[in-house]
Amino acid sequence: MSFMLMIRLQRVGKKHDPSFRVLLTDSKNSTKSGKFIEVLGHYDARGGKAELKKDRIKHWLSVGAKTSITLHNILKNNKVVEGKKINALPKKKKGKEEAAKPVAAATPAPAPAV
Repeated sequence: MSFMLMIRLQRVGKKHDPSFRVLLTDSKNSTKSGKFIEVLGHYDARGGKAELKKDRIKHWLSVGAKTSITLHNILKNNKVVEGKKINALPKKKKGKEEAAKPVAAATPAPAPAV
């Protein structure tokens, strides 16, 4: 039985006061299931402060664990991992107005011959 390890966030804060645990878990487990292998730190979203066990995170990444996109960006800010940030926001879809505009109207009409 093979499983993929994920390092991701689990919300533990109160309403309107988000704070998160950084967990190592099986990728098939829900974050709300409570099943995890190891706690690797915590992150306070309002203050932007993260307390991470950097040596343990590097160990699990070397073993083959993957990170969530948001956690990858947090690790990048705290200089735990190298590389670029990953865009976590979905790509914008074209609105009705942009899709309805004909392409021919965007190109200029040829000048009339005199």
